[in-house]
Amino acid sequence: MRKTRITGAFAGIAIAAIALTGCNSGSPTSPGGAATGDGGDSNEALWEVASDVSLEGSPTFDAIQSRDKVIVGVKEDQPGLGFLDATSNERSGFDVDIARWIAASLGYDEDKIEFKAIASANREQAIVNGDVDYYVGTYSITDSRKQQIDFAGPYFITGQGLLVAADSDIASEDDLNENTRVCSATGSTPIQNIKTNYPEVPTEEFDLYSACVDALINGTVDAVTTDQAILIGYAAQYPDEIKVVGEPFSEEKYGVGLRKGDDAFRAHINELLTDGGDVWQGIFDKNLGQSGITVEQPAVDAY
Repeated sequence: MRKTRITGAFAGIAIAAIALTGCNSGSPTSPGGAATGDGGDSNEALWEVASDVSLEGSPTFDAIQSRDKVIVGVKEDQPGLGFLDATSNERSGFDVDIARWIAASLGYDEDKIEFKAIASANREQAIVNGDVDYYVGTYSITDSRKQQIDFAGPYFITGQGLLVAADSDIASEDDLNENTRVCSATGSTPIQNIKTNYPEVPTEEFDLYSACVDALINGTVDAVTTDQAILIGYAAQYPDEIKVVGEPFSEEKYGVGLRKGDDAFRAHINELLTDGGDVWQGIFDKNLGQSGITVEQPAVDAY
């Protein structure tokens, strides 16, 4: 495992706000589409586009080659992870760069990638239907999802947390009760965790986490719950209005969602993650390295 230690902690939202706001301005890319540097002066590419790839027996790779384009499912409302800048139309974030790295390993650079924003509730169906070749977007690996699709990875591990108003008395999940309305994305693991473990807590659901954040700022909900890595990005956008509280109260393993049974494609991505520790590190440093979180690059699991 590759371990990354960054000065600070989740509580240092002021520091995270400065860092993640800088990340949201878009990912610089080289002419070939590979992401560059870590936001400093370096223009060195984090990865290279493969020149010769063979994935015999992979229906996903056959489809990619047939259309000469990679179609990737992503999120675009999660700063630092998967974000689309409405002004520049540039995509940035840890997940987006992981998706680019996978495409490059298949021999496809930026101009041969089509990104599709898929809501949490529609991810499995998009993969089953072949609407996307793979999905990279804070996608927690669960047994129920593995009944329909496969996962490569995990490539990141985080935990469920809470985002509340800056003046809120809520300090952790222990303060949730019948009077605290909690919001999360429809079909997400966090909303299911609340319903299962805190059945007395009223819930609100939207397709996008950003809609929950709007509801929190407007005062129509009392907390937003999802993975702390996501919540820190939102807190960075509105540091005077919202804050992350408490410690993670679950473990969420992010995986790359794939067509079920495509063992060759899954093995290719797992090998990329296993052998590409330095690239993973560069992607992390570029997008989340100043956020104040301590993480490990996880070893891939044999699913």
